[in-house]
Amino acid sequence: MPKALVECVPNFSEARRPRVIEAIMEAVQSVPGVLLLDRHSDLDHNRTVLTFVGEPQPVAEAAFRAIAKAAELIDLNQHRGEHPRIGATDVVPFVPIRSVTMQECVDLARQLGKRVAEELAIPVYLYEEAATRPERKNLENLRRGEYEGLKVEIETNPDRQPDFGPAKLGPAGATVIGARPFLIAYNIYLTTDDVSVAKKIAKVIRHSSGGLRFVKALGLLVEGRAQVSMNLTDFRQTAIHTVQELVRREAARYGVAIHHSELVGLIPQDALVDSAVWYLQLDQFEQEQILERRLETALAEQSPIELGNAFLDELAAATPTPGGGSASAFSAAAAAALAGMVARLTLGKKKYAEVEAQMQAIAQQADALCQRMKTAVMRDAQAFEAVMSALRMPKETPEEQQARKEALQAATLQAATVPLEVAQGAVEALQLAAEVVAKGNLNAISDGGSAAAQAQAALRGAALNVRINLQGLEDAAVVEKMLGELETFEMQANALWEQVKSSLKERANLDVG
Repeated sequence: MPKALVECVPNFSEARRPRVIEAIMEAVQSVPGVLLLDRHSDLDHNRTVLTFVGEPQPVAEAAFRAIAKAAELIDLNQHRGEHPRIGATDVVPFVPIRSVTMQECVDLARQLGKRVAEELAIPVYLYEEAATRPERKNLENLRRGEYEGLKVEIETNPDRQPDFGPAKLGPAGATVIGARPFLIAYNIYLTTDDVSVAKKIAKVIRHSSGGLRFVKALGLLVEGRAQVSMNLTDFRQTAIHTVQELVRREAARYGVAIHHSELVGLIPQDALVDSAVWYLQLDQFEQEQILERRLETALAEQSPIELGNAFLDELAAATPTPGGGSASAFSAAAAAALAGMVARLTLGKKKYAEVEAQMQAIAQQADALCQRMKTAVMRDAQAFEAVMSALRMPKETPEEQQARKEALQAATLQAATVPLEVAQGAVEALQLAAEVVAKGNLNAISDGGSAAAQAQAALRGAALNVRINLQGLEDAAVVEKMLGELETFEMQANALWEQVKSSLKERANLDVG
């Protein structure tokens, strides 16, 4: 595990086109060493929040690639959603997690802002701890007037000049980049569709209008309900349960109640523990009583083999996830790892000096591919869980039926998209395996062959998952396109497998069926 960890939580102005979000996620995952932890998309907000972590420079590189991809695919002139925004990539905060100072995150934000402005010609504003002016510390000040208002003011008002980049907005808008402590994005839905109630409550609880310290709030209409949308910027000083109870009290003034609440992205365990202790009145509670905390040390000391065994135990459990798609991704990751191993066993050997550069490149490619496939293990399970969640949506009224149908189609598309990516990854792993079998260290040729076999298994398993999920999609054009891509991967894999068999026969006299 890396010594220094930075979290990045970029917000993108898109949620209704799954392929766009997938492309942005792929951009993040293309950087070795960066782990994508979470994705939260809200159709009414038309906004997606990603959470990824890693060492500082890889995380900054992943953020840049995501910003570039969003600028390519999102046009703010066409974007509509409940949440305020000024950019395709609206905001990019860096958060210190471990062995990283806030100042280092500030430096990272400024380096990224300068690069985005210079290479992508996108205006960049710095906020929170990276802000260059006091009034720019708060994000809401930078979002004033949203994209449409900023489009005019950036060219006419000196106070709206960006910190980096041109004083002119294109279709990608502007991007706000900064450094901040951990933030909890938290929404409370009310038992009313009267958005004015949510706006009144938001005014009472937010700090800027005299409410709770470390609370930012807006009143919105989301999914047919009034929503109090909040950012809690320091949960240790203003606890989540304090906010919950104040919203409950204020709602009662208008004859409404809390319907439910939701998290956007991730939350520190301590924030939930603090609220549980408060509600349950556990006055004598100690952190060491949490089972998971007791397990952390033991799990940290586990060997990679033991961790693999833990995944297999989870796979064998009587639960729908993880399933065949996750297992296929795991196989693809194993194939990439084996190919990388053979490449490294070839490096530094005089006998293989001619292929030194090629093996070095293969090792790096294998690492990046392995990371992508490991992330796909989690994403495949999440995709299927989204399908199950859509199936559980209410369907009593025509509106509910339509919302359920749309959610189910979007989730099913995602459930087909992830294994299709695994199929592509399996072909890439097979290509690397073919190269190391043909030119790598002869003493490890069987490992290269095993990598190819693992990749073949991954492809076949992923293909089954693609085809079963495509049966649930109604868009015939999308189905045809994805099936065409899958068939191309299968043909490529067959050709590569023949190359592997030929190399095994020629170099080691091994006959493989």
